Amino acid sequence: MYFIDEQPIELPEEELSEETAAEVPAVEEDAPQMVEETEDVVIEPASEELPEEAGDETSAPDSEFGVTDDEEDEEDDGRLWYVIHCYSGYENKVRHNLEQRIESMNMKDHIFDVVVPIEEEIEVKDGKRKTVERRVFPGYILVNMIMSEESWYVVRNTPGVTSFVGMGNEPIPLRKEEVDKIIKRMEADAPRVRLTFRKGERVRITDGPFNEFRGTVDEIDMDRAKVRVMVNFFGRNTPVELDFLQVEKA
Repeated sequence: MYFIDEQPIELPEEELSEETAAEVPAVEEDAPQMVEETEDVVIEPASEELPEEAGDETSAPDSEFGVTDDEEDEEDDGRLWYVIHCYSGYENKVRHNLEQRIESMNMKDHIFDVVVPIEEEIEVKDGKRKTVERRVFPGYILVNMIMSEESWYVVRNTPGVTSFVGMGNEPIPLRKEEVDKIIKRMEADAPRVRLTFRKGERVRITDGPFNEFRGTVDEIDMDRAKVRVMVNFFGRNTPVELDFLQVEKA
């Protein structure tokens, strides 16, 4: 039996010439095993393109990571916080002058905010408490802007501005953590207490069981807003812990 194109053909031996025998090789016994091995070979198809769903996952929008396009634009447009110096006590007037120049010179797209950092304080004077506004950095103003020759000129030549804070003539922007710290201080819920006394000074107690007693400041705890006063009680120095608002300088 002979195989041609994998099909068995039987030829009479007498009809098979020498030429035909040379062209058609005989099949050996292990040929069927070779055919079975060939049939077991699996050729992997070429990789198909990713479906649209997979493609969408690989290009997830920035909003999924907490970043919006608007925030990216704001961060990448070059705006930073700079500090300008002016005469102490004229901060609000200089801010007003600068805001007018921004409006008249059409610089709203380059100079965005002008801030005089202030915080609220409780002041005790003549036994009375009152809330007052205090400048955090007297003589300094914060400006949020995109620095360029034109914006620099507008700010620097505002009446009352003496200079930018920086190295030489090069303004240096504030770091983000510095700005966050200033804003947090300005937005504090509870007003700060303005101290009129220092450690070792004589004070008068204005409230509580020891009202009208006098003593010496022994320790000041700014975190707890407490002061420890040494009071002479029955001939002995006795420590008394009080709130800042319960004492004043004698």
